[in-house]
Amino acid sequence: MPRFSALAEVRRAMSEEGLTCEQLVQYYLGQIEATASLNIYVEVYAAEALQRAREQDALYQADPSAVGRLHGMILSHKDVICYAGHGVQAGSRILEGFKSLFSATAVERLLAEGAIFIGRVNCDEFAMGSSNETSWFGPTRNAADPGRVPGGSSGGSAVAVQADTCLASLGSDTGGSVRQPASFCGVVGLKPTYARISRYGLLAYGSSFDQIGTLTHSVADAGLLLEIMAGPDEYDATVSHEPVEAYADCPAPGKPLRLAYYPEALEHPSIQPEVKAAAQGFMQQLEAAGHTVDPVAFGLLDYMIPAYYVLTTAEASSNLSRYDGIRYGYRSADAGDLLSTYKQSRAAGFGPEVKRRIMLGTFVLSAGYYDAYYTKAQRVRRLIKDRTDEIFADYDFILMPAAPTTAWPFGAKSEDPVEMYLADIFTVQANMVGAPAVCIPAGTDAAGLPIGMQLMGPKHSEAALLGLAKALHGQ
Repeated sequence: MPRFSALAEVRRAMSEEGLTCEQLVQYYLGQIEATASLNIYVEVYAAEALQRAREQDALYQADPSAVGRLHGMILSHKDVICYAGHGVQAGSRILEGFKSLFSATAVERLLAEGAIFIGRVNCDEFAMGSSNETSWFGPTRNAADPGRVPGGSSGGSAVAVQADTCLASLGSDTGGSVRQPASFCGVVGLKPTYARISRYGLLAYGSSFDQIGTLTHSVADAGLLLEIMAGPDEYDATVSHEPVEAYADCPAPGKPLRLAYYPEALEHPSIQPEVKAAAQGFMQQLEAAGHTVDPVAFGLLDYMIPAYYVLTTAEASSNLSRYDGIRYGYRSADAGDLLSTYKQSRAAGFGPEVKRRIMLGTFVLSAGYYDAYYTKAQRVRRLIKDRTDEIFADYDFILMPAAPTTAWPFGAKSEDPVEMYLADIFTVQANMVGAPAVCIPAGTDAAGLPIGMQLMGPKHSEAALLGLAKALHGQ
């Protein structure tokens, strides 16, 4: 069977060659088995996916026009997105054995259009990480080089698409968790505007930052998935009520665009020379297409990571307090009373990185330190938003690498949390201000490792953003 890179190719094979959903699911199940050493999946829905595929095939045979817009779309989902009757653990021991009682709104909407979920995939514990090394299930490995990380926290989702075990995957993005692994794995990663997709059914890390996103081979598929998932939801009071545009169309820009880039980003000491060269090549490609690319001083680049980690850890310390060993998930067998149940269950149930962030978040919210850290970080967030708005008043999009380097070897940054956090330096801005951003492949380095470039736009500019991304990516 050929390797499909877009749903349009699948649908063409169905109409012209008689390909069935069941054959497609069988193929992807074979790919999952063949790539088991990459540790992508924590649960495979083999029997269920085959049964749903047969139902979809019967529907198609009876009336091809009766199937949904996602007929033939085989998906996986990150282990922080709920699917009724299936496990959800957020890559953590603390939710061991837990099965979701309901499905995320995003999942329900995709299923209603004929999508088939083939399994849930690995991720950093509670989406806290940039390398997929913090998961209770062990790390997922990059298919381009199994000795290197896939990025995080949606590393399993990125490799699931990269290794051809599904056509697309759902991830979540709190500070770059879709775009950075997309860069490391050579796929398309889309983080929509904050609240563009309902967060109902997404396990919370940082509630004012989290957003469900997609990992795909094609920009068109990212647009189609977004169009179906987006829109109001009675279960999420924060969701956007802005009209849902025809994101699946991805029309090419109808006029020359103005793009900004940050010289301090390309001169940052952390950037790999080949990533810088790829960014410069991207700029030349844009200018050759008639667009304008200008250097613009941002001035706040080095403040984004500290502010981001103060704010997200503060929110995490509150969000993760519900995992206490009492109501569901892991409970320590050694606990003798209520207090020891809390202490021992959380101590053994959470991994080192999650405990580090809970402690940091609790500290910055504590009396005597709240104003010094949390309040100051909120002020920095406002400054970042105001400066970003100023740039978007003059420019259509902001261009920068999705990550300062390509994928690093396992263990290279594990002993230095700050160095790991700096891997998010180019992606956190979109989450700090709630803007949409997309990462598209931009070649490889000398070792053959993928490089990704990021385009960020004003809030609710996904249609134009995807149109430019498709024109650059070619699909």
